Amino acid sequence: MKVGPKALSALLVSTALAACLLGTVPLASAADPVGRAPVATDASDAAPHAGHAGHAVSGSVLASGDDPDGDGYIPANPPVTGVIPSHRTPPPRYFHEFQANCAVTHTAPVDPIVYPGQPGRSHDHTFMGNRSTDASSTTASLSGGATTCKVPGDPSAYWMPSLFNGDRKILPIGDQVIYYKAGVTDYTSVRPFPRGLRYVVGNPAQTREQFRAHPGWVEGWECGDSFRNIDFPQHCPAGTQLNIRMQAPSCWTGLHLDTPDHQSHMAYPVVKPGTNDNVCPASHPVALPMVEFKMAFPVDGDMSRVRLASGGAHSFHYDFFNAWHEPTLKAMVDHCIVGGLQCDARGYDQNHPEAGAALNADYQLP
Repeated sequence: MKVGPKALSALLVSTALAACLLGTVPLASAADPVGRAPVATDASDAAPHAGHAGHAVSGSVLASGDDPDGDGYIPANPPVTGVIPSHRTPPPRYFHEFQANCAVTHTAPVDPIVYPGQPGRSHDHTFMGNRSTDASSTTASLSGGATTCKVPGDPSAYWMPSLFNGDRKILPIGDQVIYYKAGVTDYTSVRPFPRGLRYVVGNPAQTREQFRAHPGWVEGWECGDSFRNIDFPQHCPAGTQLNIRMQAPSCWTGLHLDTPDHQSHMAYPVVKPGTNDNVCPASHPVALPMVEFKMAFPVDGDMSRVRLASGGAHSFHYDFFNAWHEPTLKAMVDHCIVGGLQCDARGYDQNHPEAGAALNADYQLP
């Protein structure tokens, strides 16, 4: 099957980026081990990095380790072609997911997806997972690296804009919950991420309305009894934390690990007409795990001075750069997602102990 990948992706880029920026993409649209080392932070702890209140999703396309010609397209090798989105409805299972529990590693004004090889160009980000993530990170540099995730086989890089209360940077404490779920009704059709896949979820330049209408918006900002907030709540009860959940697109074209806008090679599932089933669109037929960030920031009381390095509360977004050990990720996806289980980071479902676990007590393959 011959495909003109750059020509196809150029069309996808323009369509998806326009939809994202205009805020017209509905939910059902195709266009859119314990014992951690201390957290290391950089000199920007005192205040948001000056001059970097936000950046365009498309960022800066320059030659980098994974994109030597600097055109923004990173081809999948091999590409996945000939896939038809599954419309099958398997036996219902309420859960088909597992957790990646990862702690904060460091903060820095870098973004190896949007601004590869350009330290200081981005607003400040809070990183989880791979300890080595920097502006020049590549698939090769991340793979096999040290990680704060419970599973040693997950040296992927996860990051989001840093959160501040006044001039004080607020870092999530302990393991944060990153779900890997089935985004489509046929959870048996979900396959592992290709090595090196990366994308950006959301847009730091999005408006309040675009943030609320984003397909990955779950319940907005929360604390105490205040839910579904576009802006930060005015006050959070003592002892509570500021939380947010946001879901990533889970359907892939099969052609590229990244595109110039860092989004259009991915899409959210769509609703099959006449049903309540979610399926991948024909343009993005490959079903991958749906990543969901569930972040908790230890801040309470008066929230009037709380802000993100990227801007207001509605500028929240996050990045994912896959560097999983491929056999480990496959074991987790097959056991938990395809198997219809609600798994912890070992791939164990306490409600179905008879199913066993995908990983051993050291969070490694048996």
